[in-house]
Amino acid sequence: MSGLPVVKPPRKRRSIASLLGPGLVTGAADDDPSGIATYSQTGAQTGFGLLWTVFLTTPFMVAIQTISARIGAITGRGIVANARTIYPRSLVVVLVALLCGANIINIAADLAAMGQAVEMLVGGPVHVYSAVLGLFCLLLEVFVSYRRYAPYLKFLTLALFAYVAAAFSIGVPWGEVLRETFLPRFSTDANYWFLVVAILGTTISPYLFFWQAAEEVEEENIKKLKSFDHSRKRAQAKLRAISIDTWIGMIFSNSVAFFIIVTTAATLHKSGVTDIQTASQAAEALRPIAGPFTFFVFAAGIIGTGLLAVPVLAGSAAYAVADAFGWRNSLELSLLEARGFYFILGCATLLGIALTFSSIDPIKLLLWSAVINGIAAVPIMALMMGIITSKKVLGRYTAKPWLAWAGWGATALMGLTVLALLLSLFLP
Repeated sequence: MSGLPVVKPPRKRRSIASLLGPGLVTGAADDDPSGIATYSQTGAQTGFGLLWTVFLTTPFMVAIQTISARIGAITGRGIVANARTIYPRSLVVVLVALLCGANIINIAADLAAMGQAVEMLVGGPVHVYSAVLGLFCLLLEVFVSYRRYAPYLKFLTLALFAYVAAAFSIGVPWGEVLRETFLPRFSTDANYWFLVVAILGTTISPYLFFWQAAEEVEEENIKKLKSFDHSRKRAQAKLRAISIDTWIGMIFSNSVAFFIIVTTAATLHKSGVTDIQTASQAAEALRPIAGPFTFFVFAAGIIGTGLLAVPVLAGSAAYAVADAFGWRNSLELSLLEARGFYFILGCATLLGIALTFSSIDPIKLLLWSAVINGIAAVPIMALMMGIITSKKVLGRYTAKPWLAWAGWGATALMGLTVLALLLSLFLP
């Protein structure tokens, strides 16, 4: 027997699909109704003039979401649970409250847009549609486990590819597109910086940080891993998988954003529509590719991404509050096992539903929710950078210099754009 060759079992190769998880879902959720409205309004108002923001934010977006994922995967705890170990409790509570407020407004904006999309197709009461869709999202998250419905979330965003197809079916001046993307022109106009902050806020959004960190923890729990495997080889493989997942998710998200701006600029802005006030106006950007199915395709994109984003918004708020007070939290736990967690999740969704009954215009609410996210992101990103560079929290797995610089760069970018908006509002 000793003379026989030893046959090693073949190594299992991980497919790209197996590497895709929280990063892709997070990237898909980033193109929510608020994002679609922000990018559409940007294309309508400024043409190709703000395409540079999408190009610029991509590496920073990848960096900050990678940081979020690493915090969750390495420590086995969410962002807030880690923040409690190095920051004063009062500061953590204030930032959690800021997140919850931004998320509730965003939920309301997304549900209002979803209701308007349904009304555009069949007529009827917009507020009722918004409420029904909100309750559906809540029931889904409470009574269907993450393990069962997470894989399907990845397919809800396919309708967004209509913008990509539309861009290549119309006469887009690609030379101008490239020039505006890589050679930006700045302005001191307040509306210009309002849109810049809105784009950054809907792209680098606080709720996505908390969600991806929490879902990395969920992924480990699903695999029955109690904590991060600190053996060097396995740790490197896990961090590499996180990087691949995050890069793909964020590139997908920003590519869709890029083509939404291009398509609306080449259709609405070119035809003189420079201020989108209704969902039906926004939908017209897809008419060159969708024809008589324009409203249906647009509604599918709004409703599909909304069904993806609303649970993420409510869930990230619930994870943050539960971590702040030390409650059990997981979408894999039953309602009775994590009562506080599900209570916050339900309150966030119901408050969002209640706000849809206000008289605020849905399109304006979508834009304002993006701006609020942009403002809220600055202190939350600074808090995260403190965690990812803390040896007390992460030991030898603190961020490498390139990741730390990119994370701080993203934080500075958000802070400078918010400052530019404030200066444009208050200085002559």
